[in-house]
Amino acid sequence: MTISVIIPVFNEEPILAHRLAHTSALGFDEIIVVDGGSCDRSARIAEAWCARVSNAKLVSAARGRARQMNAGVKAGRGDVLLFLHADSELPADARDVIERALADGQVVGGRFDVRFDSSSPWAWTVSRLMNLRSRWSGIATGDHALFVRRATFDRLGGFADVPLMEDIEFSRRLKRAGRSVALRDTVVTSFRRWERQGPLRTILLMWCLRFLYWMGVSPIHLDRWYRVVR
Repeated sequence: MTISVIIPVFNEEPILAHRLAHTSALGFDEIIVVDGGSCDRSARIAEAWCARVSNAKLVSAARGRARQMNAGVKAGRGDVLLFLHADSELPADARDVIERALADGQVVGGRFDVRFDSSSPWAWTVSRLMNLRSRWSGIATGDHALFVRRATFDRLGGFADVPLMEDIEFSRRLKRAGRSVALRDTVVTSFRRWERQGPLRTILLMWCLRFLYWMGVSPIHLDRWYRVVR
């Protein structure tokens, strides 16, 4: 099987070159960087990197992870789609574990566990709660590095064009489409957002947003509120 890694980017200049180099070394068939109109040098960094890497491509799309990831899928050709946040690093054997998981034809996709790049007790606690909640509910967020068979992704119609909760909305539909795996292998992701806004405040905000989403509040309304309170 061929695997395309799709990385949505918006203003990731400080970390982008390192993340792309790390991902490139993992042996995937294709890496697609989707810039959402960055105001910094992210697009130029990605363009220069793609010019040097034969299996890499830079795509432009309207800002928003759902739109960017859908655009990346259209530009790609892999049998399997792996969606990776720009501030996250996959494990060295990511390709092997994905291939082993999908060797079972009944498995339509899956996700990794999350670990933060911080020694803070808050980081440890938050990542454990995220992984436990995901394993219990069968629902994953973008931080978990979702992967899915292209045929399944196409059948589901891709990510919904919403500004928030696109990962959870898609994950819910993926759960109904077939069996998904919750890998124990970990993706290391940045704790910067939690540190910038305060861990406890961020936890309460995320819980509140997800509760309102489960209660049926539109992601459009949630996004407006999120932009105000953050």
